[in-house]
Amino acid sequence: MFTGIITDVGKVRSIADTARDRRFEIETRFDLSTVDIGASIAHAGCCLTVVEKGDGWFAVEVSGETLARTTLGRWAVGDPVNLERSAKVGDELGGHIVSGHVDGVGEVVSVNSEGGSHRVRFRVPRPLHRYIAEKGSIAVEGVSLTVNEVEDDVFGVNLIPHTWDVTTLGRLAPGVPVNLEIDMLARYLARWRETA
Repeated sequence: MFTGIITDVGKVRSIADTARDRRFEIETRFDLSTVDIGASIAHAGCCLTVVEKGDGWFAVEVSGETLARTTLGRWAVGDPVNLERSAKVGDELGGHIVSGHVDGVGEVVSVNSEGGSHRVRFRVPRPLHRYIAEKGSIAVEGVSLTVNEVEDDVFGVNLIPHTWDVTTLGRLAPGVPVNLEIDMLARYLARWRETA
C-alpha cells in the first residue's frame, strides 16, 4: 500500500525486452541499503517489485498486461518517474490510501496557471469517470490529489507549487497520457451497488 506522497523522482536508466516481458532499470536517490530485493515501489502509481539493485539504481520487471494498461509501455531512457516506497504501519498517511493498481490511462485536457498554482483538467476513460467525485481523492501518476471539479468524463485538480516542482506533474501538457487510480472506497462502493 502507498499514500500518494512522492518521495523521489527517479529516471529510467535502461530498458530491455526479455523472455519475461520488459525490464527497466531506474536511477534513484533512495538509500538502497534499506530496500530489499522483492520490495514494492510505486512507479508513476504502478506497484512494481525490485528484482535487482546496484549503486544508485534498481531493476523491475513489467508484464505485458501492465505495459498495455498503463503509461509504462511509453517510457524511454531518460524519462523521469515518480517513485514512492510502500507505507509501513505507523507511517504518516499524508495523502490517501493508494494500492498501486492503475485503473486506467487518462489524458491531460488543459493546464492553466492560477496564481502560484496550476489548474489541470484530465479526460477519463469510460466507465471509470463514474467513480470520480468532487472533493474525492484520486492518484495521478502516483500523486495523491483532491478532485476539485467533475464534468462528465473530465475532472480538474489544483496543483500547488510544491507538487508542481517536486513531481513529474510539472511536465504535464495537453495530450499527455497519465496513470489514474480511483479512490479505493469509491471502487468498492460502486461494485457493491452493481451487485446489490
